[in-house]
Amino acid sequence: MKFVDDYLAAVEEGRRDDAARHLAPDAELVFPGHKVYRGLDELAAVSRGRYRSIAKHRDRYETGEDGTLVYSIGRLYGENNHGVRFDNVRYVDRFRLRDGLIVEQWVWNDLAETGVLDARTAGDLAPEWRP
Repeated sequence: MKFVDDYLAAVEEGRRDDAARHLAPDAELVFPGHKVYRGLDELAAVSRGRYRSIAKHRDRYETGEDGTLVYSIGRLYGENNHGVRFDNVRYVDRFRLRDGLIVEQWVWNDLAETGVLDARTAGDLAPEWRP
C-alpha cells in the first residue's frame, strides 16, 4: 500500500518522474468515461483542461490476498477552472501490480455527478461539496 500511496503523492505533487518510476512501461491509466492513457504526460495534458488542481484525501486502502490488487478509497478536493474550491467528492482507484510495478490504474469518481467542475461560484455547489 505504501508503494501506491507514494505513487499517488508523487502525482499530486507534480513529481511526474518519481510517479513514472512506479509504472510498468505498458501501464494503462483508465479514467471515467473509459478514457485510457498510456502515460502521465498524456494524462496531465488532458487534466489541465478539466481543473486547476486536484488531490485526494486517501481515507483507506484495501488489498487482495496476493497483494496484486490495491484499492485506494477516499475523497477528492481541489479547485475547478473557475476558481471554485471543492471537497469530499468520492473516488475509488483500483491498481493492478505486476513485478512490483503498476500495470493498471482504474479510476472512478463522482466529479461529473456533483457538478463541481462546472460551478462558477461556491454558491453553485451543494453544501456537501464545499470545503
